[in-house]
Order: sequence, then structure tokens, then C-alpha cells
Amino acid sequence: MPAAAAAVAAVSAAGLAPGAERRLHLLTPLRRAWVPIAATVGVVVKQGDEVEQWASGLSTTLRTLTLAGLVVVFGLYGFLSWWFTHYAVTDTELRIRSGLLFRRTAHIRLDRIQAIDVTRPLLARVAGVAKLRIDVIGTEDKDELAFLDERDAVALRAELLARAAGFAPAEAVTLGEAPQQELLRVRPADLVVSLLLTLSVWAALAVGLIAPVAVWWFSGNPWATIATLLPMLGGVWSGTAGRFLTEFDWRVAESPDGLRLDHGLLDRAHETVPPGRVQTVRIVEPLLWRRRGWVRVELAVAGSKNGVLVPVASRAAAQALVARVLPGVDLAGLAFGRSPKAGSRWVLPVWWRGYALAVSPDVFAARKGLLCRRTEIVPHAKVQSVRLTQGPWERARGLADVHVDTGANATVTARLRPAAEAADLLDAQAARSRTSRADARPDRWMT
Repeated sequence: MPAAAAAVAAVSAAGLAPGAERRLHLLTPLRRAWVPIAATVGVVVKQGDEVEQWASGLSTTLRTLTLAGLVVVFGLYGFLSWWFTHYAVTDTELRIRSGLLFRRTAHIRLDRIQAIDVTRPLLARVAGVAKLRIDVIGTEDKDELAFLDERDAVALRAELLARAAGFAPAEAVTLGEAPQQELLRVRPADLVVSLLLTLSVWAALAVGLIAPVAVWWFSGNPWATIATLLPMLGGVWSGTAGRFLTEFDWRVAESPDGLRLDHGLLDRAHETVPPGRVQTVRIVEPLLWRRRGWVRVELAVAGSKNGVLVPVASRAAAQALVARVLPGVDLAGLAFGRSPKAGSRWVLPVWWRGYALAVSPDVFAARKGLLCRRTEIVPHAKVQSVRLTQGPWERARGLADVHVDTGANATVTARLRPAAEAADLLDAQAARSRTSRADARPDRWMT
């Protein structure tokens, strides 16, 4: 029996009626106990001398009793915070009640759910539990249920997505997780090579090595050197080893609820790109990747932080994936026109060569960058507003910029266009966006 079906059967056998409140996994109190532990450690570090002086005046017995008392307090906090946390699925919403001293109830409308991600940190994978993170349209932060049994998390995710798709409550419980078909998998060797061929990685390494040495050379202060070194190390880690750990074994699969992304070496994440909700697609081509024909595909999804579709792939594979995200869009068929040389070279010397524009019946696309080329594509139906701007130097050269704003708080800009062309583009783009929104199909799950 599949895991989702087994979990559904378990829920049915337990007699949980729609709207019945449920609790999180029994291991959750251990996670909740880390909140006061971290706060206590912070106080000890900040007031180190005073704490050491106070502890030295206590006998061994009192020290032991104090430590035991702290363990009891931390454990009791974790247990009570778990005890007062419930969630329930009704006909119209997911309701999460939490809070020990200050009560909070989150009412998440099922028809506003944007995406539901299942994440499995390393220790959670060992314990057989998972975290459910829920994206809702119109909110910046994700609500989460941490932690659930892995089978319960998969079953609850399937139920919520089915409810969001419009299935009846009784039918949604029995559907289970939608089937999927793998489209692409990034080999670890390709990921390593792509990182080695990324100039920003080497720049971060160089800065991380040179900056602390320079601070030590000019100041001779070890504390200033450490204060410079730590954030530098953090930046180097996030751009190298941290990125490798996050993007390891990246898989893209297609299912009725969208494109599913599975990735991570230590912490495994299961994310979903909602169908029809992608506002902008960005194709990134670093300089040293171009000989291999590699690209990186990034996304902007309204209300979601799922920012990467695939970390590295061939141009053909990336175009095939984008065609799944933006049906009917042919990236290979886009004809880009570069900004005119006559005026652009005086407004932005050398770098003007990286700017180009393409408009098709389906999308507005702008390109920028010489060393690292970025192509941003916006479907006409996702355009929220169009603006034309001119700086004084651009006005003198007869140029203008056209900005296209989307629902993901993102802006795609066609820079250094002839002023007359930009004015015509402004009116035409507004008309195309209005017509495309009227003709667009509604965004639905499992269709």
C-alpha cells in the first residue's frame, strides 16, 4: 500500500471527522524546547563574567540542582507549547491554533493556498518526521506544521491540495498523493563543475581571504579581524558548500499539482511550483557556462519563496522545463533586438551591448549583462503595470526605459530603447496585458 494511502487509511480508521483537531508529532516538544535554551545561552554569552562569578559562589549541589531545574523548565515549556498547538481541516480552511501565553489562531483558506512544501531536516529524517510549510496568496511568511509523521505529512499535503483544487472533503481524503513523472535530474558532478565555473564563487573566496588579512595588516586588532572574518566565511559558505548542500541531487518532476522540486543532501526539501502562478522566469548564463551550453533557471512566484527551478541544465532541457511552466512559450523563437548603438554607448559605455528586448504574442522578454547574461521573461497576463522612465542623460540622447511590473513584486526593464519605440511599446504592452488577462485560463490545481 502506498505511503499516502496508508496514512489516509490510518486517519479514517482513527475516526477523525472533518474539522476534528489534531496534534503534532510527539517529538515536537524536543524542537520547541530549543527556544528557551537558545535564549538562555544568549544571556550566558552576553553576561559571561557575571554568570561565571555567580556560579563560582554556588556549591556543587546547588549547581546540579540549578542545571536540573533548567532542564525541567525547558522540557515543560516544550511539552506545554506542543500541548496547546492544534490543527484542523474544515470544509473551507486549515485552522492552526498555537501559543502558550499568547494564543494565535491562523485561518488559512483552502482556495488561497499557493503551494505546500514538505521539508525534512537531517535529524527529522532520522526520526521519521517532516515539516509542512504552506504558501498562501497575499502573505509574506509561510505558516508551518512542525513536526508531523512523514506519512501524515504526505497525506495531509495531498488532502489540502485536493481541497484547493475543488474536490469534496470526503473525496479529497481518499485521493492520496498525485502521481508524478520525473523530467530532469541534476548530476552531482555537473553541480560541482558549475560552481567551479562561477566567477562569483571565486570572487567570494578571494574577498573572504583578502579582507581579514587586510584588516589585520592595517589594524593589528584580532577582534576586528574576527569580526570581519565571520561574515565573510558565512558568505563564502552560502555561495559554495552551502549551495552545494542545498542543490544536491536536484530533481524536477511533473504532477497534476504542478512541478515538484526535490533537493538537498542533509536537509531534504520537497517543493512545488504552482501551476499558472509563475510571474517571471529568469534564465541566467554565467560567462564560463556558455561553452558548455549550461543555464540556470530562476522563478518569481507571487507569495512564494521557491526561487529556483533548476540550478544547472543544458539550454535545451531548460527550455523544455520553461515550456511546462509557461505553456505555449517558445524561448528559442524569441528574436532579441539590441539597444541602438548611436545613443546607448554614451549613456552606458561598453555595458550597453548587454541590453536587448523581445516581444512575442505571449511574453515580454528583456536581456541584460555581458559577463553574466540574464534573460527575464514575463507572460503578458501576469503584467500588473507598465511604466516609462527617462533620466536627463537618456532624454538628451533620445532614449527611454520601459518597466514591466508583476504580481511578485518584481520588475523587468527594457533599457535604452529609442524614445518613440518606448512610447509605442508602453501603449502596446498595456493593451496586450489587458487582453491576455481577459483570455487567460483560471489557475487551478490538478487540472
